[in-house]
Amino acid sequence: MIPFKPCYQPVAIKGIVFAMYSLVPVTALQAQALEEIQQLPNVVVSTTASTRELERAMASVSVVDGVVVRRRPHNDLFDMIHDQVGIASEYVGAGGGRGISIRGMDSEHSLILIDGQRINHTAGSIAHSNLEQTWVPAEAIERIEIVRGPMSSLYGSESLGGVVNVVTRAATEQWQASFNQLFRLGSKRLKGDLYKSGFYAGGPLIENTLGINLWGELRRRQALLNAQDRRLSTLDEQQAKSLHVGLTWTPDTNQRIDLGVDINREELAGVRLASAGRTKANTPYEIDSLIRRHRYSLAYRGDWAWGSLQLRWYQSRLKRDVERSDTKEVSAPNRFVDTVWDAQTQIDVGAYQRLSLGVEWRREQVEDPNINAEQKDKQSHFAVYLQDEISLGEQWEAVIGGRFDKHQRFGWQFSPRSYLLFKPTDNWTFRAGVGKGFKAPTLKQLSPSYESRAAMGGRGIVRGNPDLAAETNTSYELGAAYRADDWSVAATLFQNHVKNLITTVRLPKCNERGFVCLNYQNINQTRLQGVELSAQWDVSTDWAVSANYTYLSARDRLKNEPLLDRSRHRANVALTWSPLAQLETTLRYEYVGSQLGSGAVANQSIKRPSYALIHWDISYELNKSLRLYGGVENISNKRLANEQPELYQAADEGRRFYAGFNLAY
Repeated sequence: MIPFKPCYQPVAIKGIVFAMYSLVPVTALQAQALEEIQQLPNVVVSTTASTRELERAMASVSVVDGVVVRRRPHNDLFDMIHDQVGIASEYVGAGGGRGISIRGMDSEHSLILIDGQRINHTAGSIAHSNLEQTWVPAEAIERIEIVRGPMSSLYGSESLGGVVNVVTRAATEQWQASFNQLFRLGSKRLKGDLYKSGFYAGGPLIENTLGINLWGELRRRQALLNAQDRRLSTLDEQQAKSLHVGLTWTPDTNQRIDLGVDINREELAGVRLASAGRTKANTPYEIDSLIRRHRYSLAYRGDWAWGSLQLRWYQSRLKRDVERSDTKEVSAPNRFVDTVWDAQTQIDVGAYQRLSLGVEWRREQVEDPNINAEQKDKQSHFAVYLQDEISLGEQWEAVIGGRFDKHQRFGWQFSPRSYLLFKPTDNWTFRAGVGKGFKAPTLKQLSPSYESRAAMGGRGIVRGNPDLAAETNTSYELGAAYRADDWSVAATLFQNHVKNLITTVRLPKCNERGFVCLNYQNINQTRLQGVELSAQWDVSTDWAVSANYTYLSARDRLKNEPLLDRSRHRANVALTWSPLAQLETTLRYEYVGSQLGSGAVANQSIKRPSYALIHWDISYELNKSLRLYGGVENISNKRLANEQPELYQAADEGRRFYAGFNLAY
């Protein structure tokens, strides 16, 4: 029997925090799978629960190292993780908005966290904003953890498909500082250049008592012009700046208090093509957005002889002002406030069992001129959760737990989860699990008066539906992994049975000429199933190769039709050559299979062909403080939306050259 200890001693890997039973949103990601994490032999996932060896993790998880993130260009969080198994993008509105899809689930089913704290899912509350992906600059990221599968038993609503947690760098007993500068050049004809500067600094103000973390970012992105009409922008011009200040007080070795403040200001400017209604059809108009975001957090953690106690409060605030050149009146501002209180305690029951008990209260408040007659609405959630983490011997471990959510509009919801791990040898790991999750419709989706004109590049009108039911997902997972000294393989079978999946359905007729009308509706029964494969091989001291493949079958079971905008096949391959300790270069291959998308009229679908992209990057360490990096994205200059605009709506950047440097002390 393996006793629970504050930290397992690593065997092949430093360790990994295991939090399946912490049931607290502050945890990093509540289990680890072998898969991509095996490529990061020294990674440690920090949570408030038990620290475990990597091979004893209890979920399907990938980890992206912050060092890797800082050597490659990115616009947002999706760019940082897009080559991970099971991950796909989802087009969420005009101006180049994208969402993160996990295992074929919609982006609104992917919960985004920063250090375990949920970031308000603004796309679900303020029309297609999807702003949570640009909260943290690359310099401040320690790692990014991606959990695949429903995690409602831990996090409640929004985690129906999975969780993405951004773990930031922590202050140490010695001062650290770093600076990152990125230049990315787009097409001379269509523009799209990106300039970005980020910094991080952290260390002690009072030795062993008070520490501070600072980070921030300045970014400027040119608008990406439409290839068919250069008056229009398919990716909005962006100017953004952000700042974080965090204080950590440790009055003694067993207690810790964290205070954090985040400020973000973002300006977006684009040009759309009017369909009808406000102005003459096919007339360009300018749209400018000013987004201001604030986040405040206060957390306490104490470790005692009987266990641990954690208390937290955090709040995210967002205000969005929009102005259009084709209307005399400026749009009323949109506001969203997300407040969370939670508490969690862990108690060891003997040497082989750990109980975690927690409570959470959350309130969402939205102000929107389209939400209702009062132009504002709110809803609250309450949850209690219990989980039992059990060691059944050297080879077996189990997790059993559940969460009760009391939703203001949908009453009590129960989200159970159980997981079993079997490790017969040091090389082999087998895991199996079943879980259930739910997601309540957002305030805008439920509002009969809600209306958004950001869909389909400004050509679509999406309206709310007060008759929507809550979505539920029952998930099954079976995985196996083998790890040798210089190679590893992993395979996971998954199946999601989703009831009342909320989607936008195109209506046969629209009451406004020139527009396409869509309505939120439930799909009674859908099934998403598939397989995830990953492998890594250290061919020699200089060469390494890694690859992953995702097969997905997503169908409406009642109509026996495939779900739209989901590719059946996805694959990523990376070949890395490091002839010198200071030099590393990687060639990357990305494949996306064909898929069905929405057609030009209601109840019509079109086939989007498969495509492949090739990327190359290189980095060189001049000295311990300075590293140079550069590369080319989309070497073959594949431009899907430009070549076939009737099939693709998303921003299409084509070939991009980039260069930058990291300066660290």
